[in-house]
Amino acid sequence: MEADPRITEAVKERLLPWFRGCRRDLPWRRRRTPYRVWISELMLQQTRVDTVVGAYEGWMRRFPSVRVLAEASPEEVLKAWEGLGYYARARNAHRAARLLVRERGGRFPRSLAGLRGLPGVGAYTAAAVGSLAMGLDAAVVDGNVTRVLTRLYGYGENVERASARARVAAWAEANLAPGLAGEINEATMELGALVCVPRAPRCGECPLREVCAAARTGDPERYPVKPRKAPVPHIEVGAGVVVNRAGSILVARRPDHAMLGGLWEFPGGRREAGETLPECVVRELKEELRIAVRVGPLLAVVPHAFSHFTMDLHAYWARIERGRPRAVGCTAYRWERPDALDHLPMPKADVTIRNLVREWRTPAF
Repeated sequence: MEADPRITEAVKERLLPWFRGCRRDLPWRRRRTPYRVWISELMLQQTRVDTVVGAYEGWMRRFPSVRVLAEASPEEVLKAWEGLGYYARARNAHRAARLLVRERGGRFPRSLAGLRGLPGVGAYTAAAVGSLAMGLDAAVVDGNVTRVLTRLYGYGENVERASARARVAAWAEANLAPGLAGEINEATMELGALVCVPRAPRCGECPLREVCAAARTGDPERYPVKPRKAPVPHIEVGAGVVVNRAGSILVARRPDHAMLGGLWEFPGGRREAGETLPECVVRELKEELRIAVRVGPLLAVVPHAFSHFTMDLHAYWARIERGRPRAVGCTAYRWERPDALDHLPMPKADVTIRNLVREWRTPAF
């Protein structure tokens, strides 16, 4: 299916004026630089805009430039990313900043190929930074753009197939105009975020409705076509809130190569078949820190959803009966006062436990 010149024309003549009048005032749209656009695009991957706004503003206060980011410690970077999830994005941003300062004096490459050479920067991020901050004529294709284009063309193929992705990318490229790529990219994404939404799209408000195949059918939610998702697995996790006689809490740092690598947590792990949750805590802390613990009362059960599984985190008070902690299944451990845990970067579920620990008195057990 070739690009429709009516759609290409409507993007320039109708979508751009709509965008100029309706665009949201978002912090990364002010004082655009490659660095500011890059960080915003990293944060916006897999994360809602309303969650990103506050985190982005805090990040820019803490790391206003590539050089400041490069000079920060990994722990500072992860702490600034806390709550956004997908922490590999933060680790890659830190690596990329250090590379840019070391090899390019803090300046970004001015080509798509050069941008893609940075850690964690793929085709989407390179096109976004290149078009929005450097004026490069490159098309951006994300979930919003895919939804808009498949509805405009009434495209019924599975969009997760390589051939379908190539087709959507070709339509996005056809819609560009020299010098306007960044604005067209952003306008299309904005349309998908505000009007051409996944459920109950507001077709009556759409500046492209007259050239939209899906609107003509009256069933725009049919597009884009995706395969049915497999059931998401669920796991049970036990964690120990280990307290010593001084009232300090034991926390462990996750291995850098692991999921949530580099973050601090209340030590524990996944329950095995036939195991109670207190038994899970005893086993995990022995494997991870070489300590034997006595498990006390349940502090809380915290549900949490990841992209590919869900979990319930069961946090139990615990005390050491034998042994001294050693970093065997973790990269480091430390004892911290409950009111000092806030300065450590932690996964979201552990943040919930951290807040409870700070408010509750340790029970006798």
